[in-house]
Amino acid sequence: MGDQRSQDGSVQSVDRALQILNLLAEAPSLGVSEISRELGVHRSTAFRLLATLESHNYVEQESRRGTYRLGFGVLRLSGQVEARTDLVKEAQLVCDEVTDELNETSNVAILDDGAAVNICQTTGTRLVAVTQQYVGRRTPLHATSTGKILLAHAPADVLRSTLSGSLEAFTPHTVTDAAELETRLEEIRDRGWAAAVEEWESDTNAVAVAVSDRAGGVVAALSVTAPSFRMSPDGFPGIVAVLRRHAQHLSARLGSAGDPA
Repeated sequence: MGDQRSQDGSVQSVDRALQILNLLAEAPSLGVSEISRELGVHRSTAFRLLATLESHNYVEQESRRGTYRLGFGVLRLSGQVEARTDLVKEAQLVCDEVTDELNETSNVAILDDGAAVNICQTTGTRLVAVTQQYVGRRTPLHATSTGKILLAHAPADVLRSTLSGSLEAFTPHTVTDAAELETRLEEIRDRGWAAAVEEWESDTNAVAVAVSDRAGGVVAALSVTAPSFRMSPDGFPGIVAVLRRHAQHLSARLGSAGDPA
């Protein structure tokens, strides 16, 4: 069966395979004839689709031949979604703890398609504080503390794409030279933390450390953001010490035994 495209541009075979998974999610098991009827395709087409899904463990045949149910491959996918859900839940708890200790705004961000995406935030209660809502916002890798941590530990293709692309200047302090950014990323890897000194927003500084998963890879970045007059570069080491402690707690909650920084 060829990969014919439907009118909306989707690949027809992929669309039908996903329909099968949705059908089996709603019924304990279905036979080939039932599936072909639901899809409006010939029985042989339904069988070929099921055979492909079975080869990847997304469906399996029951003891009664010709009937299918969801396979353990689907559990593997759902496990990844659950891991992400756990990260958001645990990260929010850690942000609450960081802000409770420092009374400054804290964030956790993850790498997503060439940007740092904030997945949780807790805002400080000081009279002058960073109160802008960042959750769900995509922020630049080269101009933010979380972005630089994530970029420093990103896959080679992400690093290469960022360094070869246009580095937008958000303030007069944003690093827009690829060679200088690469040098700074090497420094971040060596010392284990990143800072953004009025690089994304004027009068605002931020510091971030890495969070590791159970495999020891960097899965997120934990940061504190504050007005530059209250959090100057001289105070970064003290903030980093607090962030590292909480990042280690978050890493431990995610099953990591290593030092995330």
